[in-house]
Amino acid sequence: MFPGNGAVDTPVRSGGPVPRRPAKHVELRFYAELKDFLAANHRSGKVGRTFDVAGSVKDMIEACGVPHTEVDLILANGESVDFSYRVGDGDRISVYPVFEAFDISSIARVRPQPLRQTRFVLDGHLGKVARYLRLVGFDSSYANTWSDHELVSISTGQHRILLTRDVGLLKHGAVTHGYFVRATEPLRQLTEIVDRFHLADCVAPFTRCMQCNGLLQPVEKAEIAHRLPPRTRDHFDEYRMCASCQRIYWPGSHHRRLTEIVDQARQA
Repeated sequence: MFPGNGAVDTPVRSGGPVPRRPAKHVELRFYAELKDFLAANHRSGKVGRTFDVAGSVKDMIEACGVPHTEVDLILANGESVDFSYRVGDGDRISVYPVFEAFDISSIARVRPQPLRQTRFVLDGHLGKVARYLRLVGFDSSYANTWSDHELVSISTGQHRILLTRDVGLLKHGAVTHGYFVRATEPLRQLTEIVDRFHLADCVAPFTRCMQCNGLLQPVEKAEIAHRLPPRTRDHFDEYRMCASCQRIYWPGSHHRRLTEIVDQARQA
């Protein structure tokens, strides 16, 4: 029997799975130090990924292991895009780290503008380099009891660059300024950080408390003489005191070693 409106009935498929559409494909190319975050089989920088539902290029980059805080420029098929770009089938994505030798201000960058003041907050793995950063004069907050949530909150709330050895922490969506410290030895970490943020000319040694990060101020010997060990009181006349924790500093036997660390930072 035929339908009254002249249409032709369409057979209905019964049973069996509905065939899937072919997966979409995208090719990503990571450059320079961004390769550090890729799996061993992708250290050439080339990564191919398939997907069914289009997502943001930020999500796809981080799925490859690269935190968004390490990325400065993204090109999709040769055109500059931001993190919100929706990846399409057949896209060729090029991902670049921070440029040091080239001015790319004329094209879109995905990183926010640098902070007015270079201040840091460090995770629990970086306690020693936090002390070294304070030694050379940089405002560096650190406590080995802070959770990931607290670190992110301090970074965003106090406008501090988050330094960490935890890649996953840098993928937190709220983090805008962060850096993955590659070196594992504290002195190398110090020179890496100073070099990465171009801070060699900003080194101001012996101006911050290595213990609490407070500012050091000159203090008269007579004011603190009762707090000094007898031999120290007899041999030294110049002292500084932390305005926050009242810790007293003087150029003792360890001063030469600390000066060597300062010199390394200046030469980074």
